Amino acid sequence: MRTRPLLTLAAAVAALSLPALGTASAAGTPVLTTGSAGGAAVAVGDTLTAQLASGTTATLYSSATGTSGVSCTSSTFTASVTDNPTAPGTATESVSAQTFDPASCTSNVTGVLGVNSITVDNLPYTTTVSSDGTLTVAPASGSTVQTTVKLRTLLGSVTCVYQAPGLSGGADNADNGITFTNQQFSKVSGSSLCFSSGFFTAKYAPVTDAGAPVFVN
Repeated sequence: MRTRPLLTLAAAVAALSLPALGTASAAGTPVLTTGSAGGAAVAVGDTLTAQLASGTTATLYSSATGTSGVSCTSSTFTASVTDNPTAPGTATESVSAQTFDPASCTSNVTGVLGVNSITVDNLPYTTTVSSDGTLTVAPASGSTVQTTVKLRTLLGSVTCVYQAPGLSGGADNADNGITFTNQQFSKVSGSSLCFSSGFFTAKYAPVTDAGAPVFVN
C-alpha cells in the first residue's frame, strides 16, 4: 500500500522537540506527580489514561515524509504504573490497552474504501518515562510491538500486520502529553495493498490519573 498505516499503539525520533520538563522541587519528589510538577505522587498501581490531543490525528503512513496511509481522530490508551522512583529517575508503566475507533479512521490509499479495524497486539507493553522526558515502549521478551490493520477494499477485506522492535517518544509537561513521531513499522504479512513500511505519529494529551494531569519531574 502506498498508505501510512496507523497503530496503538510508530523513525525520526531525533525530530522530537520537547519543551523542558519540570524538575523535582524537593528531595523525595517522584518522577510522576499529579496536579503540578513536584505535586502529589502517582501511586504504584494507579491507572493512567489519555486520548489523542484535541484537534490531532494518529497516522500510519507509508513513508516518513508522505501523506498516504491511514489516519484516525479517536484513539486512547490505558497503562498502570508499576514503579515511580524518586526523581531524577525512570518510572515504569504497563500498557494494557491501546484502541483506535474505526469509525474515526480514513484511508487515502487507492483501492481502499475504508478501515474496518486497527488492533494493537501482543499487549501488555512496558513503557518507561525518564525525568528528561524520554519515553520508550517495549514488548515482552521475545515479542514485538505489533499492529493489525484491516482494510475494506474493492477486493474485499485485507489484513495488514506491522511490527516494530519498540517505540521511542517523549513526554511534555506543557500539555501533559506524550508524542510519537514517525515510528517505523515493517509489514510482516498482507497483500500488495499493504505498504511495506508504516510510520506512526500520534500525540496523546493530557495523560491523567483519576482525572488529574500527570507531570514528569
